[in-house]
Amino acid sequence: MNQFKIGELLTIGFMMFSIFFGAGNLIFPPALGQAAGDHTLTAMAGFLLTGVGLPLLGITAIALQGGKYIELINRRTYLWFATALLVVLYLCIGPVFAVPRTGAVSFEIGIRPFLGDDGLTIGQAVYTALFFGASYYLSLNPNKLIDRVGKVLTPLLLIVLAVLFAKSFAAPLGDILPATGNYVASPFAQGFQDGYQTMDLLASIAIGTLVVNAVRMRGVTDNRAIGRICLFAGLITVTLMACVYGSLAYLGATSASVLGHSANGGQLLASAVGIFFGPAGNGLLAAIIILACLTTSCGMLSGGAWFFNKLLKNRISYERLLLLFTLFSFAASNIGLTQIIALAVPFLVTIYPLVIVFVLLSLFDRFIGWRKSIYQGALDFTLAFSLIDGLNAAGVHVTVLNNILSQYIPFYSLMMGWVIPALCGAAFGFVISLFQTAPAGGASSTER
Repeated sequence: MNQFKIGELLTIGFMMFSIFFGAGNLIFPPALGQAAGDHTLTAMAGFLLTGVGLPLLGITAIALQGGKYIELINRRTYLWFATALLVVLYLCIGPVFAVPRTGAVSFEIGIRPFLGDDGLTIGQAVYTALFFGASYYLSLNPNKLIDRVGKVLTPLLLIVLAVLFAKSFAAPLGDILPATGNYVASPFAQGFQDGYQTMDLLASIAIGTLVVNAVRMRGVTDNRAIGRICLFAGLITVTLMACVYGSLAYLGATSASVLGHSANGGQLLASAVGIFFGPAGNGLLAAIIILACLTTSCGMLSGGAWFFNKLLKNRISYERLLLLFTLFSFAASNIGLTQIIALAVPFLVTIYPLVIVFVLLSLFDRFIGWRKSIYQGALDFTLAFSLIDGLNAAGVHVTVLNNILSQYIPFYSLMMGWVIPALCGAAFGFVISLFQTAPAGGASSTER
């Protein structure tokens, strides 16, 4: 920590924020606020738990391991499980869903209003080519990414957001209406699930590793020091995220009486900014969207290329993987935002509970020690229920099974039926460990 000045910590914190804060972070909170209405505070409590609290826990867990989190996953779970989980995770937050979404969202909200219907297809292709070309350039050198993103792009993004929020608080669009849909009966649970869409907990593993590598490149090698730097930067990040999320939700909550209920958060933002700023509104919104999405795209492309480079043991270079992921993301972003979101939901519903359970357990890893059966039991039980939830989210319903489980498993109807089984699985794993023999010394030196 002594080698890092306050300015450098702020730079890393800003970089983490800008990579976290992307397409979904802009469009989901205002949509939540508009639908939740007078239950927005309760719904946002759930949203902040998954959208801010869990990413902070993820960053903390990585910091406690000195950045060697992927190694911890490999040690504490089955080899096949760890590999499959990490591959799916990095594909979800990388070239399959999250990165193409950044290009699609920034075009739909930031560029499309300036184009006529006849030029949409060509316009999207040209824009996304420029967008992902810039992402590739910025991601070529992860060390320089700290300076380019943390010192330039993030301050610009925060200034633009501050202008929008100041206007929305000084002159609210309208009155806050009663809640609608699932926000009437269970606003907290619905907000908790809405937080999945940000993918921020999944991204924390990639971003935390990326930041650790960047800190190491600056000459810090002590794991404790790296952990403290990551934790302080994470606190800066989640504080900024909570402020931005709350402001966006308030903007959405005050918009329903004037705009009605928009189809999605992107349309809501476009309409609200148009009312606030007139003809200049679309230009301001375009700046917000493009900056937010570009920084997220850079971080996720860089993190994904780094992971697969290590997984493949340098058989394919970082630069080639980065180019491959950039080209795939460019192609995928042109299939449309609606399709990308629809395809992502079943995968997120399946993988998110697994990551939540592992992160929570890893916070107590020094106490769990060699008893990896606790991890394995909790994840086995969680996987069984998260797979069922994933199938339901994909439209594959097993009615008889769903009826039985909803009667006997708490929170099942809220798509959180994995919670109690995860606790039972951890307890079952602990019982198994009582019949096992601890390794000599209790744990290897690398695990302490």
